[in-house]
This record gives sequence, structure tokens and C-alpha cells, in this order.
Amino acid sequence: MSYFFNIISLLGGLALFLFGMDTMGKSLERLAGGKLQTILARMSNTIPKGFLLGMAATAVIQSSSATTVMVVGFVNSGIMTLRQAIGVIMGSNVGTTITSWLLSLTALEGDSFIVQLFKPSTLAPLLAIVGMVLFMFFKSEKKKGIGTILLGFMTLMTGMELMSGSMAFLKEEAWFAKLMVSFSNPILGILVGAALTAIIQSSSASVGILQGLCLTGAVSVGSALPIILGQNIGTCVTAMLSTVGANRNARRTALVHLYFNVVGVALISIVFYVVNAFADFAFLQDTATPTSIAVIHTGFNLLATAILLPMNRILEKLAYMTIPQQAVHQTPVLLDQRLLATPAVAVQRAFDVAGKMAVTARDALEKAFMLTKNFTEEGMEDVQHLEDQTDLYEDALGSYLVQLTSQNLSVSDNRTLNIMLYTISDLERIADHAVAVAKAGQEMSQKGIHFSAQAMEELSVLERAVMDVVNTTVDAYEKQDLYQAMKVEPQEQVVDALVKEVKSRHVRRLRDGLCTVEYGFVLDDLLTAFERSADHCSNVAVEMLQVSEGKLEAHEYLNALKGGQLQESAQFSERYNKYRAKYSFPEEK
Repeated sequence: MSYFFNIISLLGGLALFLFGMDTMGKSLERLAGGKLQTILARMSNTIPKGFLLGMAATAVIQSSSATTVMVVGFVNSGIMTLRQAIGVIMGSNVGTTITSWLLSLTALEGDSFIVQLFKPSTLAPLLAIVGMVLFMFFKSEKKKGIGTILLGFMTLMTGMELMSGSMAFLKEEAWFAKLMVSFSNPILGILVGAALTAIIQSSSASVGILQGLCLTGAVSVGSALPIILGQNIGTCVTAMLSTVGANRNARRTALVHLYFNVVGVALISIVFYVVNAFADFAFLQDTATPTSIAVIHTGFNLLATAILLPMNRILEKLAYMTIPQQAVHQTPVLLDQRLLATPAVAVQRAFDVAGKMAVTARDALEKAFMLTKNFTEEGMEDVQHLEDQTDLYEDALGSYLVQLTSQNLSVSDNRTLNIMLYTISDLERIADHAVAVAKAGQEMSQKGIHFSAQAMEELSVLERAVMDVVNTTVDAYEKQDLYQAMKVEPQEQVVDALVKEVKSRHVRRLRDGLCTVEYGFVLDDLLTAFERSADHCSNVAVEMLQVSEGKLEAHEYLNALKGGQLQESAQFSERYNKYRAKYSFPEEK
């Protein structure tokens, strides 16, 4: 009967342990936010840098599997090259060992105050108290995040304690002792370690379970060593599974992770056990402890890295030999589904794509303006191609952002997500209006329409005003710069005023017989595209400033801003007058 209750306690402890590890890892990842992508993708340009960054990132999110899957997603999206990924992968293997050191606290012994304080039986309740206070009584998202991390670590330590207590009876069981002895066979031990880690898909968790078994006193160093080696191979399963449907470089990335661990385990095992056959290492008979497990785990990964880091080109060539290069170029995936496993990183990646979409729309409009003066079919094709790109961006972002809405995001990431959801259609419409401008240029070329010198000067001033408001919007959007965003609305109002004045001047020229109705149709198309492009810029800026924070609806905000009811209304008037003076038309003749 006691076996039944011990098994219930063991499974309950394992459940708490895994839940605590998952909660702590996800909370750490949320706290780190999308900076992980920026750091890994842009700063890992050399193998040593990639190693250090991979080690740091994994130490932060407490999961080498998560880091590797993230890197596979980066390579599949074209953010990172295979060479950059190699260093990060090696670093992630070392970074994951920090978990085993945290779990080794269960082995602390002694009567001193410091030792007693850091024992799980004392530390877990303290963490629970501090974590709950931070989580319940503070409004700061950062403090709540730290509280969740502490609660996750407390749950992990409590689960570890429960597992250890429930497994104490195994020390007296002969069958368990024989089982542990059998694992001292290197091949069997490696296979068991790999299988256990592959099943739970976390080397940190499987190492923690082994550390819990060590507390029974029935596990020797000789039995634990091959299991630890196998755990490093088993952790590759997650990355390998994540490459289903990925491009060739992404699959090569997962293979590099596998080869690194397999080659490392093979080399170190062969050398160690060959030397042991002659030297007969006595320490293999010693009882393993959580601390010795942490030492072996860290020692293996450091040694494997020291051996294989200089051989990174060989691992890369091995991956290319396994998956040969094809003549057909594979287009990187814009938004990789694998990154949804780390929502903060996925939000940052989506925002990077949205930024590229904004730049593409701006480039389309800039090229379209050139076609009203010097039309070419090549230029028309360029504008149409850029507009097609914005359509692709909008389609990819639309479905990806909807998937992100169901994820557990921080307040900051939620705000960024909302901004994207409300603005990508406006960015796409700017590119549509660029095509309308290009078509107007095409019509002018085909029909031989030439505006008067004065009309061309007026359009030139208007084009400059439109490009300024678009540039301000794109710059504010890419940098999430609210100060820049506040400049957009007065610029948009200036564009509206300029459009009205151009229309008035055109009517006077019609009345005086200086212009024809046919010219007026083309001019009206251009003015509509100019005005609406500026309107969409206004929509983007207003979303950044107000709507995403839930303060006012866009229409209410604009009315309040222009009506002098907001604090920033004075700045609006000042900026409007400044921009209006900047864009002046030549005097009518």
C-alpha cells in the first residue's frame, strides 16, 4: 500500500517540478521580451559572440530546447545564417547547465544560518512570500513578472523536495540498486538518458529528475555519468521535430545541434572509458549527489564546446553533406510558426516585418512621384512590385497576429500587437495609392498631358509635403517614437490645406481658359491619392498615440486635438503653423 502513496507523491512532485520549470522559463522569457531576437540575430555575427549570446539567452529562459527552436525559426525566416546559428547552439548547451546548479541547493547540508536559509525547505516559502507580494500588490508589469518567476522557482523546488521524499524508500529496494548498476553500462545509460529527455523534451527537467534520484543515495557517479551524456542527445529531439516543413538551412541548423551533441558524447565517452579501462577511476563508485550531477553536466558541455567550437566549419560541412545544396533558391519564410513558442520574440519579429512593410509602402510612393515627371514602364513595374510586396506582408501579418492574440503576452507586447493589428491595412493602402499615382503618370505619358509650369511647381510642393508626412510616419513607426508620431497630424492637416488650395487654383485656371477639363481629371486622381496617403499616415500615428492605450477613439481624439481640448493641442497648432509656412506655393500669374 505504501508503494501506491509513494508513487502518487512522486508523480505529484514531478508535476509540480515540471510546472514550476515551465512557469519560470516562460516568465523569464516574457520579462526579457523581444530583445532576445534583436540580440541573437544582430549581434551573433561571429562564432564566439554567438556562443556567449546563446549561453546568456538560455540562462535567461532556462531552456536550451527553446533557444534552439528559436534559432531554427530565425534561420528559416532568413534573420540568421547557419554560421551564426552554430555559435548560439553551442552556447545554449552551456547556458542550460545553470538549472542543475540551482537544483543542487537540495543537497546543502550544515547548521549555519546561511546554509539553512538556502535549503529548499526554507528558501521555497520565502520565495513564495516575496513572489506573492510582488504579484498581488504591485501594478508594475516588471514586478509582477519577477513575482511569477519566484513563484515558479518555488513550485519547482517544492516539487523537487516532494519527489526526493517520495523516492527515499528506493534506497532499501534491491531491484532499484540493480537497475542503477545496470546503467553504469555506457551504451545502456546513454540510451536511457536520451530516451527520458526525448520524452519530456527538456534536458533541464531530466537532469533535475536524476538529481532527485541521487538523493536516495542509491545512484553512483558511474551510473549517472552515461545518463547525463545521453540527456544531451535527447534534448535535440525538440529541435529536430521543429524542422518539419522548414527550409534546408533550418533543417541543417537542427542537424548541427544533433551532431554537436552526438559527436561530443562519442568523443568524450570513448576517451573517458578507454582511459578508465587502464586507470580504473575510483570516483565512479562514489554516491552521486545533486552537486556532482551539476558538475558532470557542466563539465561535459564545457569540454564538448572546447573541443568542437574550433571545429565549427566541420559541423557545418557535415550538415551540408547530409542535406546538400539545391540549385533552386528557397525564399525565407516571413513569419515562422516556430517563434510562436516564444511569444515575445514572435511579436518582435512581426513588428520587424511590419516595419519593412512601412518602408516598402514609402518606397512605392516615392518611386510613383518620379513617374509623374518622367514615366517609364520599368518604373511602373517597380511600383507594382512594391505594392505586391505590401500585399504579401499584410496577408502574412494578418494571420500571424491573430494567432498571437491567443498567447500570454506582456502589456507592452499587447500594445505593440494592437498597433500592428490596426495599422497594417493603412500601410498597405499607402502602397495602393502609390499605384494610383503611377497610373496617373502613365495616363499623362500616353495622352501627352503636360501641366503648366505653375501647376507643376504646385504639385512639387504638395509632393514634398506628402513625402515628409510619410517619412515622419515610417520613422515613428519603426522606432515606436511617440514624439515623432505627434508631428504627423499637423503635417497631415497641412497636406489637406494644400490640396484644397491646389483645387482652388485649378478652378481659377479653368475659368481663365488656362487649363482643360481633361487635365483636371488627372489632377483630381493625383490629389485624391496624395490626400488619402496622408490620411492613412494620420491613422497610423493616432493608433500609436491613443487608441492602443484605450483612451479615446480615433475620431474623438482628432476632434479633441483640433478643438484645443487636449494638453497637446497647443503643440498641434504651433506645429501646424510651422509646417504651413514651410510649404508655400508660388504666386499666381
